[in-house]
Amino acid sequence: MSAPFADRLIEGVRTKNTPLCVGLDPFADKIPALFGNASDDTSSILKFGTAIIDIARQHACVLKPQLGLFEQFGEMGYAVARMLVSYAQSEGMLVILDAKRGDIGTTAEGYARATIGGVPGFNADAVTVNPYMGKDTIEPFITRAEAEAKGVIVLVRTSNPGAGDFQDLQVGGAPVWRRVAEIIAPECARLRGASGWSGLMAVAGATYPEEARVLRDAMPEALFLVPGYGAQGASAGDAVSGFVQGPNGREGGVVSSSRAVLYPQAAQAAKSMAEWRAAIGDAMAAAAGELRAACTS
Repeated sequence: MSAPFADRLIEGVRTKNTPLCVGLDPFADKIPALFGNASDDTSSILKFGTAIIDIARQHACVLKPQLGLFEQFGEMGYAVARMLVSYAQSEGMLVILDAKRGDIGTTAEGYARATIGGVPGFNADAVTVNPYMGKDTIEPFITRAEAEAKGVIVLVRTSNPGAGDFQDLQVGGAPVWRRVAEIIAPECARLRGASGWSGLMAVAGATYPEEARVLRDAMPEALFLVPGYGAQGASAGDAVSGFVQGPNGREGGVVSSSRAVLYPQAAQAAKSMAEWRAAIGDAMAAAAGELRAACTS
C-alpha cells in the first residue's frame, strides 16, 4: 500500500517548494479554439486538460478537477474527467476530486467508492465532502480513506461571499464553522501520516484569513485546502495565513488557483499552441512563485 495521503501531499509541496494546487475547471466558452469547439466536442476538453496537466506538473504537485464542470457535458464529460484523473496521476501529480459529496449510509459509501475507490471508481487521491447532514456523512469516506491511503477534505470555512449565511450562525457562543471543526478534529488521527499531518483536511477559504488562523488552532494536524486565491481576490499572504512553520517555510496544505492559471488573458489571445503554452506556463510560474514567497517571508 502507498504512503498515507498526507505524507504524499506534504512531500510533494516540499519538493515543488510551493503549495500551489491547479484547479481544472473546463468552461467551453473559455477553452481556446486551438483545441477545437469544446461546446460540441468533449475531445477538445480532453486535449485542453491534458495540455494543462503537462504544464501544471512542472509547477504544482496537486491537480483539482471540479467534477460538476465535467458533468455538465454528460456521460462523455464524466469519462473525460476520469481519463484526466488517471493521466495526472501517471504524470506524478496527486488528484483532489472536487465533488463536494454529502449523504449518509449506503449512499455515502457509494459516493466514496465512486470518487476515491479503485476502478470502476475515479481512484482519486482525495475528495471534497459536505458535512451538512452530520458526522455520519463523513464516516464512510474516512473508512475508505483509511483502507486505501486516501484523503478526505471537509467543507469547513468556504471562500464564497454567501458562506456566512450558515457558517457564521452562532451555536453555543461559536460560529457553525468552528463547531464543525471541533466535531471532526478528533478524527484527524485516523488519517495521520508519519509527517504528523492528517489527510482529513479542511477547506479554509483564503478570503477569510483571520478565520483560517482560528481554524488552525482548532485543527492543528489537518492539512488545509485553500480556495479563493487569485480570481476571488485573496492575496498569497491571505491564502497561507493558516499555515505554520515547517522545515522549508510555512506549510500546512495547498492553495488552489483555477481561472487565473487556466485562462489568463495572454493565453486567451494566443495565436499558436506555442504561445498558449508559454502564457499558461508564465501564469502558473507566477502563482507558484507568489505562494512560495508568501511561505518564506
